[in-house]
Amino acid sequence: MQCKVGVVLGENLKYHFPKPHPLNEDRYKIFLERIDELVNSGLVVRIDSRKAKEDELELFHEKTYIELVKKLSEIGTGYLDYGDTPAFPGIYDASASSAGSTLEAIDEICSGKVQHAFNPTGGLHHAYSYRASGFCVFNDICIGIEYLRKKYNIKKVLYVDIDAHHGDGVYYSYEEDADVYIVDFHEDGRFLFPGTGFENEKGKNEGYGKKLNIPLAPYAGDDEFLQALKKAIPFIESLDFEFIILQCGADGLDGDPITHLRYSERVHEETTKLLHKLAHEKCNGRLLALGGGGYNFFNVAKAWITVIKSLTIYE
Repeated sequence: MQCKVGVVLGENLKYHFPKPHPLNEDRYKIFLERIDELVNSGLVVRIDSRKAKEDELELFHEKTYIELVKKLSEIGTGYLDYGDTPAFPGIYDASASSAGSTLEAIDEICSGKVQHAFNPTGGLHHAYSYRASGFCVFNDICIGIEYLRKKYNIKKVLYVDIDAHHGDGVYYSYEEDADVYIVDFHEDGRFLFPGTGFENEKGKNEGYGKKLNIPLAPYAGDDEFLQALKKAIPFIESLDFEFIILQCGADGLDGDPITHLRYSERVHEETTKLLHKLAHEKCNGRLLALGGGGYNFFNVAKAWITVIKSLTIYE
């Protein structure tokens, strides 16, 4: 079955930091070169990006923090965290556009215009409600979860994260929430930022038992990941969810300059196929994929195109 997949594109999606920061504009440019072929072939449809409104950002973020981002965006210098998320002129608009594009993708899915969607600049999973972290200014994932709840009355969300880094901003924000199910594969926090996401972290209070953190050893490759995925399938299949969010960061692919994992794009293909199948079986196909991290830009384009292609066909 051919599935209708939307990809968010737009000039305001050049979410980047000035070179030589590892998250710079070349990442989006290289992806654009690869996605044009799919758009022209009719396999995917374009979703126009948009900037999130301030009240949408406030669905998750504290107003004082939003004002700080605005201020440093105007000044064009300083840091939004302890040293790896520098401000630059226009960082507020760029970050709000990344978040707004995730919300636009949700609207397209929930309205039935597309079955699945992909936002290349989404998946900023380190930001907290009150601060930036790890190159992430606004946490579009958490904003998206709250948007689903407020606008569409969708309460139960499955969040799967295959970025090499633990999605701490999402996990700790919903650690006690029984309706946000989290399955997070990442490099062991003893060896990689942010140093969290250990196997014994399974949620707290009402959220206990609703989360899986699956750390992998440095230099783990496809076999190790796919074994871990296989072990997680019974947990995922036991859940009752209404919407799936996949953070498909590409920084676990072999050759990334920041992490130590050694995946190929097969990890992205197999994970997407599994979630694609479950989306059609359990939640009317509603699946949103978000770009996440990745600092070898050719790897990033390769992984993201693999995800998008895997969403176009449901077997």
